[in-house]
Amino acid sequence: MSPLRDSMFVIAKPGQISRRPMIRGFPPDVPIRVINAEKHIVGRLASVVAKRLLLGEYIVIVNAEKAVITGDPLRVTRWYLKRIVEWCTHYNPEKAGPKIPRTPDRILKRIIRGMLPRKTWRGRMAFKRLRVFIGVPEEFRDLPHEIIPEAMLRDETKPHITLEELCRRVGGYPPKYVRKKLTTRYIKLPITGSEGTP
Repeated sequence: MSPLRDSMFVIAKPGQISRRPMIRGFPPDVPIRVINAEKHIVGRLASVVAKRLLLGEYIVIVNAEKAVITGDPLRVTRWYLKRIVEWCTHYNPEKAGPKIPRTPDRILKRIIRGMLPRKTWRGRMAFKRLRVFIGVPEEFRDLPHEIIPEAMLRDETKPHITLEELCRRVGGYPPKYVRKKLTTRYIKLPITGSEGTP
């Protein structure tokens, strides 16, 4: 039995679209799809979501921190740290270069944005139909959650790293940030211990 089916989430049937609570920026009473990103490969998930956004769907992604990147964890961490470090300068380290996201929800959202024609009107409108959350907000707990079979991590023995672990390694997901920021921005995460592990 899949661990997803044993969890608290209700798996959406194929073609099932849920009615949602009010979300800022979404028209009222718009049908949306709620996707549970747990154990989904980030690249495959982003490609499917980008195509659906271009088709006009409204999509909400939950559990962004549980999405995975395949490959050696150390190599993935070094590659991401290189992107952050190479844009820093001695004169103005805070404002130099593009802003590299360091939280799971923003990393996943940036990857999806890279697969959209964001410099066109069609791409900008598609990107506005996307919401990404860390964990599961209370208003989405009772709604059916969808999984994308072609984006699932089939072999868990292969090396991979979750977005949560990646953010902790690059210094963008410390316990203080989670406790202070995410309680108002998204949801309150249970944090115990000195290192922020539940």
